[in-house]
Amino acid sequence: MAPQQKTSRPIPILMYHQVDVEPPKGSPMRGLVVSPKAFSRHMWALHALGYRGLSMTDLEPYLRGEKQGRVFGITFDDGYSNNLHCALPVLKRYGFTSTCYVVADLLGQYNRWDDGRGVPHAALMTAQELQQWVDAGQEVGSHTLSHAFLTDLDADQQWAEISQSRQQLESCIRQPQGVQHFCYPYGALNQVSVDCVQKAAYATATTTVRGRVTGWGNGLLLPRVLVSRTTTWMQLLIKCLTRYEDRRGIDRLAGQAL
Repeated sequence: MAPQQKTSRPIPILMYHQVDVEPPKGSPMRGLVVSPKAFSRHMWALHALGYRGLSMTDLEPYLRGEKQGRVFGITFDDGYSNNLHCALPVLKRYGFTSTCYVVADLLGQYNRWDDGRGVPHAALMTAQELQQWVDAGQEVGSHTLSHAFLTDLDADQQWAEISQSRQQLESCIRQPQGVQHFCYPYGALNQVSVDCVQKAAYATATTTVRGRVTGWGNGLLLPRVLVSRTTTWMQLLIKCLTRYEDRRGIDRLAGQAL
């Protein structure tokens, strides 16, 4: 991996999943559903402090140290329809951009990877909805073909999940820059995963390792700031502006099985 180039200040990349009314108490994975009201407060708080929310394409020059400013990344995993209906109006209000990582084989379906776990079904965006998302100034990235647990797959299977998902998304969505950014489902990855992402020519890849970005290596192992159902706007500021989140995960990168 290339030596890190330090950024001017640590940059948080927020990791959201669903933005919707909370599921019933006792529902598995309930913590990954942030209410529209909470999401609005999160964006308000950062905007009030002079920060701009950016997609991965817009954020990349800051991650590389080529630009400086009060910025943070906004990412949504999986491609839920509620991102379009509940999060987009808030993003537009503040002029923020974001990246939604989409499961390419499941457009217009639901979170099939959660079948058998008791997780409530939630609709995923159709190709038409994804185009609305892009036309509104947001970005689509890849989250594999099937939301695969990559470390359970051999090299050929990983390559198919990582490369073909990009091709499929680019064939059905008109996005000027193409699909440049990737996210590892479940945060599961190994050296084969990273090699495939690099071979597929993605510009960045994000993980579930908790922390802020403090330097640029090859950009394919970027940590993020976890945002959950119970994260208040004050807690989010602590996560973004202090070492709170860094201490809870960034060191895990050194221990990844790469």
